[in-house]
Amino acid sequence: MRLGNWLTAEQSQKLWQAPDNQRMKGKRDRALLAVLLACGLRRHGAVRLRLEHLQQREDHWAIVDLLGKGGRGHIRTVPIPNWVVAELNDWLRAAEIDRGRIFRKVTKMGRIWGDSMTEKAVWHVLKECAKRIGVAKLAPHDLRRTCAKLCQASRGELEQFQFLLGHVSVQTTERYLGCKQRIRSAVNDRIGIEPLPGATGPR
Repeated sequence: MRLGNWLTAEQSQKLWQAPDNQRMKGKRDRALLAVLLACGLRRHGAVRLRLEHLQQREDHWAIVDLLGKGGRGHIRTVPIPNWVVAELNDWLRAAEIDRGRIFRKVTKMGRIWGDSMTEKAVWHVLKECAKRIGVAKLAPHDLRRTCAKLCQASRGELEQFQFLLGHVSVQTTERYLGCKQRIRSAVNDRIGIEPLPGATGPR
């Protein structure tokens, strides 16, 4: 059963590139959308993201010690693609953020205000950028679904989607992908240990 909406790869690219990266707010919004789309974070996870969460693991940047839904549940590590790291660095340098929350309020004059931003503000950013690329009724959680779908399209492994999204149940991941486990033409039908064609059955 399909829940929510998904963006195509082309729509996703247009979405995170929609903000003007010459403006302070645009730099923040590009980094925010990139994280939501490529890392599959929930909006509450994105607004609570702190600089100390960004660390290197196995020569790859990652968000470490990220708490599950509602700040509860198991802790996970989320890999960050290099292009997302570049967007984050562009925002962090411009905003001169060296500690605390990564995403902050930006005034109309382009000044950083306070030390955080709200989940509601994420909705506004997404609504504004979605409208620019001609997509209606797009919610922040749809970007999380899109992340899963794009990973699937790149032939990623289901268990890796589970790690990325922090799903305990594979059924939850299947709902995100709009698919279910295949029994006919199953993944383990032909794994190289089956009898050769024409061979007799069990004796």
